Amino acid sequence: MNLTTLLDMAVDGSQDRRTAVGGSDNGLTAEELRASARHGAAALVRSEASALLYLATNGTAFPVALFSAAIAGVPFVPVNYRLGETQLKALLANHSQAFVVADEQYAPMVAPFAVAHRTPGEWLTETAKPVPEKAYREPEPEDTAVIIYTSGTTSAPKGVLLRHDNLISYVIDTVEFGSAEGGDATLLCVPPYHIAAVSNVLSNLYAGRRITFLDPFSPAAWLELVRAEHVTHAMVVPTMLARIMADDGVDRSVPSLRTLAYGGAAMPPRMIERALRAWPHVGFVNAYGLTETSSTVALLGPGDHRAALVATDAAARARLHSAGKPVPGVEIEIRDADDAVLPAGTSGRIWIRGAQVSGRYAGTRTDRHDGWFDTRDLGRLDAEGFLFVEGRADDTIIRGAENIAPAEIEDVLLRQDGVADAVVVGVPDEEWGQRIEAVVTPERGVDLDPGLLQAAVRATLRGSKTPDRIIVWEELPRTATGKVRRPDVVAALTR
Repeated sequence: MNLTTLLDMAVDGSQDRRTAVGGSDNGLTAEELRASARHGAAALVRSEASALLYLATNGTAFPVALFSAAIAGVPFVPVNYRLGETQLKALLANHSQAFVVADEQYAPMVAPFAVAHRTPGEWLTETAKPVPEKAYREPEPEDTAVIIYTSGTTSAPKGVLLRHDNLISYVIDTVEFGSAEGGDATLLCVPPYHIAAVSNVLSNLYAGRRITFLDPFSPAAWLELVRAEHVTHAMVVPTMLARIMADDGVDRSVPSLRTLAYGGAAMPPRMIERALRAWPHVGFVNAYGLTETSSTVALLGPGDHRAALVATDAAARARLHSAGKPVPGVEIEIRDADDAVLPAGTSGRIWIRGAQVSGRYAGTRTDRHDGWFDTRDLGRLDAEGFLFVEGRADDTIIRGAENIAPAEIEDVLLRQDGVADAVVVGVPDEEWGQRIEAVVTPERGVDLDPGLLQAAVRATLRGSKTPDRIIVWEELPRTATGKVRRPDVVAALTR
């Protein structure tokens, strides 16, 4: 199977002319999506493109481009349009024989590298023409379907190679074909260059759920679109949910919404508790995954959220802030530095195995070991198999001879009244190698006292884990998918 199989199944499973992608009054049916993708594939073949790069915001052009590349048998490469010019040119140079769909402002930059380029509007107009005679090849399951560049918050972006069989495995193992109800619609507002955007297009199309798009994100626009399009399912990153919940003066009624998934970064504990109480009719889903794993590998479902919210047992209540249990087809182990598997309750590195796991990168590097992938995330499994993610191994602070996980300190800070956001980093120190510093942001109208916050950490953890300095900023630098840009924080603290 390959991605074209999913599209064919979506067409065969559509017994009416319901919209599959786009707005309810101006979108494409599954059959129209396939026709446009076939025409796009023919254009790719005629141009002899080696890939299709997508350098644009969300919209109907995104799924058309994704499936055009699949049908043509070339990789689809969604590019982060928020990168600086130097980084963008470096990525474009990696794909100098690509067909590029790019927003108009990027045309001068794209032209020297592309075999052809179109704006999203031009792409949709061109692909809406009558379907040409078949002029494309059927991709093999082992072919690269999508190349997604990692965010590069701690190093240069790496191109993750996702094969057709990786993505197919994720979809068919986690989604029931045609399971959506007739009026179901999902709102996609994560950027196209994130694995969640790709996986949401595939999984919702497979389920038979209409996909509508929002870009750029704002709380008011998100709420308005949920109501206008009668959205039943949506996915947000934690910073989006925090902004939706921040303003008490806004109308947050979402009567049609049944399921809200979140992921991409750590969710502040009090934020998810607030959202659960604000929307008691909504089923919340915490999805943990990586680009290298084709999206979600562990999931905390709606029932788990509600049970943990009212639990009196401390261990059961703590699961509200877990990533849940592995999805079907995925195995998770926690290992130490020598790759020995650790028992329940012990923290170590998170390793993943399953057909959806790639762990392959452009070039020769691979991070797979006998089928297992080292996520470089730290975490633990509890006695019932719930996964707790404790941050990145790369973020570990080494103070003297002690390894300190920033996530542990951040968790304490985020539980303090008035703290809206927090990050803990290590900064160079002549005596200790690194010292611990924290940046916090206040909730609206709150004046935070750094000394009281230090005392709270010291009382909960111990002196060696107490930040040497806590300062207050209005906001933290984050990527569009919610990850804190730690190097930017360290650079600002060491100026």
